[in-house]
Amino acid sequence: MSQTKFAPWVDPDEKPLIRFQNVTKRFGAFTAIENLTLDIYEREFFALLGPSGCGKTTLMRMLAGFEAASEGVITLNGQDLAPIPPNKREVNMMFQSYALFPHLSVYDNIAFGLKRSTMPRGEIDARVQQMLKMVKLEKFARRKPHQISGGQRQRVALARSLAKAPKLLLLDEPLGALDKKLREETQFELMDIQEKTGTTFVIVTHDQEEAMTVASRVAVMDEGRIIQVDTPDRIYETPNSVYVADFIGDVNLIEGTAGAATEGRIPMSWAEGQPDIVCASEAEVAAGTRVHFAIRPEKVRISKDKPEDLRNAVPGRVHDIGYLGNISTYHVELANGMFIKAQVANSHRIGRRSFTWDDQVWLGWTDTAGMVLDR
Repeated sequence: MSQTKFAPWVDPDEKPLIRFQNVTKRFGAFTAIENLTLDIYEREFFALLGPSGCGKTTLMRMLAGFEAASEGVITLNGQDLAPIPPNKREVNMMFQSYALFPHLSVYDNIAFGLKRSTMPRGEIDARVQQMLKMVKLEKFARRKPHQISGGQRQRVALARSLAKAPKLLLLDEPLGALDKKLREETQFELMDIQEKTGTTFVIVTHDQEEAMTVASRVAVMDEGRIIQVDTPDRIYETPNSVYVADFIGDVNLIEGTAGAATEGRIPMSWAEGQPDIVCASEAEVAAGTRVHFAIRPEKVRISKDKPEDLRNAVPGRVHDIGYLGNISTYHVELANGMFIKAQVANSHRIGRRSFTWDDQVWLGWTDTAGMVLDR
């Protein structure tokens, strides 16, 4: 999603479309959501991301009206949702299973909700045709769900969900049934449709790449709490905790002790006989604090000779190589037995690889390449 102009969350005058205020949800003695506060804005493509059991689906079900909050208030456009039944909310939900009617055609599946609404009969056909065109299924209007592919069924379910022009569309793992290549293609189709309709989308997923691709903002959840809410680039580049750094993408985490900061740089002692790691920090960290240094593998440079132009450099031995086509990941063992991963883009044919197993190498990185995390 283009974020050059779209960032309502930084505008103090902008009113959120959805507001969770101190929301708690209990199932007996189990607390699924704990004192959660969150704002989601109109036209956002918002992702709830986290492992199974973190509470993301419970949040979505409360928005849809299938669950009620034990404490707190959930509002949509300033209106308390608690007394409004699911079928009266300006909210639609799209399930992973798609839940299409097998005996109805693609056209009739999309028209189903419209026929039960207050829309005049004469306008229904025009709306269905508009939806068919939007999801590029005009030629398949008369087919039944079993006569089209999984990706096409996903688009029928999306068209049906958007046909009544809801203020909010909830997507529960909507692409989970698709293979990897089709899932990636459909992610971009979803983004395109969301921008065209201007509908607010909230997607629940455990797929980090999916959340990072489609979302304007991502909420990373764990055990009923939101750990960090931010744009995908900031979630990746400036995680606020070890949990977020480790959950999003690949990362090297090195534990150590922070020294006294000078000029915005913090030295971290981490292994006997190794020089301190020097790194930038957005937060103030007191000397003597146990911290983690987090650095992404693509920000670690691997070379035969010690890099004189980098603030941080450690020697090691190539223990393993993971080849992924576009990149290679080198697992380098240091003298103390610790492993650090470095990623290199495969800009040359595989026969021209610079390093192989058991090579002695140097790993280096700048003092702004990683982050110190104190929680």
